[in-house]
Amino acid sequence: MTSCTQYFRTPDGVRLAYIDLGGDGVPVLALHGAYGRGRSLLGLAGHLGPGYRLITLDQRGHGLSDHPADYGRAAFTGDAAALVTHLGLGPVAVVGHSLGGITGYQLAAHRPELVSAVVVLDFPAEYHAPVVDDEVRGLPAHFPSLGAVRAALGFADAPRHFLESVVEDAEGWRFLWREEEVHAAKAAVRGDWWEDFTAVRQPLLVVRGSRSPVVSPEHAAEMVRRRPGTEVLTVDGHHDFYLTHTAELGAATKEFLDRSVAARV
Repeated sequence: MTSCTQYFRTPDGVRLAYIDLGGDGVPVLALHGAYGRGRSLLGLAGHLGPGYRLITLDQRGHGLSDHPADYGRAAFTGDAAALVTHLGLGPVAVVGHSLGGITGYQLAAHRPELVSAVVVLDFPAEYHAPVVDDEVRGLPAHFPSLGAVRAALGFADAPRHFLESVVEDAEGWRFLWREEEVHAAKAAVRGDWWEDFTAVRQPLLVVRGSRSPVVSPEHAAEMVRRRPGTEVLTVDGHHDFYLTHTAELGAATKEFLDRSVAARV
């Protein structure tokens, strides 16, 4: 397996970065959350095993991808669709964390021919939380050392979620994302998305963190009620449990995909 970054351009000219581990297995597209990057999801590969081909995307405004002007929902789903088309794949299973989770179920709803199954990691079908991240907004543009970055991330439950996007340049250490762009992306996910969620016809698993406020037990139950067949798994972790509980998540994802996708190939 190789984890070299590759690039492609969307139909509207946005240059996006992705990693394709290759192989002949069932393709799985992994989509990170806000402030993250695709590389942080590579840990799933070892748990999915050789029967799956993991592909991760740096979504627009994140990682090594371009910083265009549009951070609306259609732009994100369009990017994911463009990558699947670029690789000549499809349908692919989509595993999406937070921002990537809503992209996953919206892609399945609007481009069903491209998606075989969806695993949504800690994102609801209706989201109205405040957009402002005061701790992030207060971070400087550059840090004198990597140690200074680590110290500034004391508020994070899983600092690696942010550290994956730290690079060094001539002025010190900085994040690859721009706060105002991530703010725009997060503002765009606020709203009622039940129509998209319930439109998904592919197998669907929702994984929530028991210590995360994003998907409450009551909301998870409503997801099942409104879309019968939805499976829900609760992991004893915070919002970024994809990093702190990778083995548990990987095993659950593999089991779900083994019986819902791989068995039909």
